[in-house]
Amino acid sequence: MTAMRWLALLPPAGMLLGPYFLNRVEPMVLGMPLLLAWLVACTVATSAIMALIYLTDPANRDSGDGA
Repeated sequence: MTAMRWLALLPPAGMLLGPYFLNRVEPMVLGMPLLLAWLVACTVATSAIMALIYLTDPANRDSGDGA
């Protein structure tokens, strides 16, 4: 399970390292400058990765007690 938690480092790393490589206006992605589109994608990826970690965590399994 600890290997899945390492995935949580990807979006913040993308947000911190992205501006160094993607700080330009062109190309436009969905009407947004490249850097803004990258940061939006990292934000969405954060939600998806946290959901994946939550779903695969054994501590969140149903205990079966019916409560």
